[in-house]
Amino acid sequence: MNLIFLISAFRLFCLCGVIISLFLLIKPGRAINIQIKFYEKINWRMQPVSMPKEIRNTKIMGLCLITVTLIAIVYMAALWM
Repeated sequence: MNLIFLISAFRLFCLCGVIISLFLLIKPGRAINIQIKFYEKINWRMQPVSMPKEIRNTKIMGLCLITVTLIAIVYMAALWM
């Protein structure tokens, strides 16, 4: 029973990772705006110095996140076989 819970939690975690990474890859400007609005709510002002660099870095972060998530999926699938 405990193993089934762990497998389900891992699948949910990987699904969240894939969804977030695809969002970062497809809509990096929107992700940056969400971050800016969050920081304004906690009374911080945040503006990127260079928006093109920020968008490029956000896409790279999304690519790295999806790569790590896929590696984790393959690794865990190999362990459970």
